[in-house]
Amino acid sequence: MSKPRVAIFDFACCEGCQLQIVNLEEELLDLISAVNPVEWREAMSDQSDEYDIAIVEGSITRPEDEERLKEIRTHANVLVALGACATTGGVNKLKNRFDISDVKHCVYGDAADMAHLDTALTKSLDEVVKVDYKVHGCPINNKEFAYIVRCLLMGKKPVIPTYPVCVECKMQGNPCRYEFGEICLGPITRAGCEAKCPSGGFWCFGCRGYVDNPNVNAAKAIMTQYGKTIADLRGRMLLFGSKQEYTP
Repeated sequence: MSKPRVAIFDFACCEGCQLQIVNLEEELLDLISAVNPVEWREAMSDQSDEYDIAIVEGSITRPEDEERLKEIRTHANVLVALGACATTGGVNKLKNRFDISDVKHCVYGDAADMAHLDTALTKSLDEVVKVDYKVHGCPINNKEFAYIVRCLLMGKKPVIPTYPVCVECKMQGNPCRYEFGEICLGPITRAGCEAKCPSGGFWCFGCRGYVDNPNVNAAKAIMTQYGKTIADLRGRMLLFGSKQEYTP
């Protein structure tokens, strides 16, 4: 039985999620031994139009990117979105909130007129093509990535948490970040990161996207309890939740 052919692609991103794959080190060797890598720009020079699984990092920012992604989708039996930029549009989606000329001047200053930024809206992969599985986070949890790949190789559907980060915070024994006067997105953000940010003394940034069916009433109650407002919460949500559908 032939090994599944796997190709890894990237669009607009920092490629930090691919670096997390490399950081699997010895476990990566085990994964590679079970597949046939046919394209991965960060790790090999070979290219191929023949693959079974496409793993795609990055958001879609240009019309030509949309066409390339659609082409990738036609060749892949399974398409996996890798990281926040691919799953939700990530930080890149902040561009959608501003006039493109303002963005150019903010980023390039006096050289703004020389910048060729496309006016197209930044999109997540599933706003362009069908996505079969998502590996959430910025960067991804490489243990979760390995788990999802192993499930695919065994023909099983990976189970991704549908509960909020607050659950993992309690499991870790972390004090609530609201107790420190902060606004944390843990109550509405999908778990699976092992509450890395709160465990490190930071509020949850929401990089894994919103949990399915978030407890809106609980979020409102927390805001009220700690003297915060919905506007405060929305301000925090913009970093990774820009233009996502959510109404607290």
